Amino acid sequence: MPKKDKRIDAYIAKSQDFAKPILKHLRELIHNACPEVEETMKWSFPHFDYAGGTICSMASFKHHCAFGFWKAPVMKDPHKILSGKDAMGDFGKITCVKDLPADKIMIEYIKEAARLNKEGVKLPAKTKTGQKKNLVIPDYFLKALSKNKKALKTFEDFSPTNKREYVEWVNDAKTEETRNNRLTTAIEWMTEGKIRNWKYIKK
Repeated sequence: MPKKDKRIDAYIAKSQDFAKPILKHLRELIHNACPEVEETMKWSFPHFDYAGGTICSMASFKHHCAFGFWKAPVMKDPHKILSGKDAMGDFGKITCVKDLPADKIMIEYIKEAARLNKEGVKLPAKTKTGQKKNLVIPDYFLKALSKNKKALKTFEDFSPTNKREYVEWVNDAKTEETRNNRLTTAIEWMTEGKIRNWKYIKK
C-alpha cells in the first residue's frame, strides 16, 4: 500500500472540481513510478520526496493546476516536454488530464527524477554575476515587522547587509513551519537590537 499523507487528501478535496481528477491522476502516477515515495506538504502544497530530497510537486489554482520536477534543469527530457513557460512547474497551465503527456512518458520522467535523487545528483550552482540584486522584502516579513515597533526601528536602522542577512535567512527556509519559526526568532532578536549573526561578534 502506498504511503498517503492525509493533508494531501484534504488538499485535493478542497481543490476546484476540475483539478481533483488531475491531482489524483498525478498522485497515482508518482506512486506507480516510485513506490517508495514519501508524501508531504511544503509551502502549503503537495510535494513528493525520495532518497532524501524532493522529486516533484503539484499544486492547484483557481483555473489551472501545475506540476514540476525539482531537478528539471538536469533531466534528459528526450520528449521535449519540460516547458514551464506559462505557470509554476514544467507543464504550463494544466486544466484537464489530457493536457499531460501520456502516462508512459510521465512515469519515465518520474523514474528519472527519482534516480537523480538516489544517485545524489545535485542541481548546478547558480552563477554569481558579481552584482548584488536589490533586496526585495517579502510582504509577510514587513507585516510581522510592522506589529513590533522596536524590531521595525532596528531593521530600518540596519545597513543593507544586515537587512539582507535577516531576509534571506527567513526566506530560504525549506518549509513553511521553519520559515515561521525563523521569522519569530528574527523579530525577537531585532527587538533586542541584534543583527542576524550577533552570536559571532567578538566581545
